[in-house]
Amino acid sequence: MKKIKKEIEILKNNGINSLVNFNESTYTNSRGKTYPCFSLNRDGMLQMLNSESALVRYKTIEYINKLEQQNNPMQQYLNMSEEDRAIAYFQQRKEIKMLELENKQKDQVIGELKPKADYTDVILKSVDALTITQIAKDYGLSGQTMNKTLHDLGVQYKQSGQWLLYSKYQSCGYTKSDTYKYENNNGEVRTKINTKWTQKGRLFLYNLLKENDILPLIEKVQEAA
Repeated sequence: MKKIKKEIEILKNNGINSLVNFNESTYTNSRGKTYPCFSLNRDGMLQMLNSESALVRYKTIEYINKLEQQNNPMQQYLNMSEEDRAIAYFQQRKEIKMLELENKQKDQVIGELKPKADYTDVILKSVDALTITQIAKDYGLSGQTMNKTLHDLGVQYKQSGQWLLYSKYQSCGYTKSDTYKYENNNGEVRTKINTKWTQKGRLFLYNLLKENDILPLIEKVQEAA
């Protein structure tokens, strides 16, 4: 909604009538709640792709071309009610966003499988991997605060409620992730990853945090003594 409103404002400021491609409308979800939305024609959809990622642009254009090849259902799409058209558009964007997230999850899991054992791995070899909340307790912090700290230090980023490592750290053997399926409020099956830190990752975090004057509680006690 915000992106479309901004697009309309830019066009308006340049003396262009945006109502041709964007029409204000509403839609009702499966629970009977009504929400504002915009109805986009083909040109409107293509115009909005400029602000999306390469994957979103590719998949949406692929979807439009597929519609046009199947007995011209693109025309059927244009003949839909504004409500149905809005639902179809946002459902497509939702599916693409989920695909992007799943690809990034796979990148992290693949990266964790790549590194070969080195001397550090042998020394720190352990069957136990720890959650970020467990590690955070050693520093007197909450898991949420520790996650934010690691984000500020450029280790990880958050997408769709999940913390994922930046690519430079994915192949270092710092984490071990399990992928599991869950059912959302709409009854749709989705996937999430449960990431734990290996002993090698724990040592990496210790050194990184220490460089930034963040010490575990046991070392703070030793300094105070």
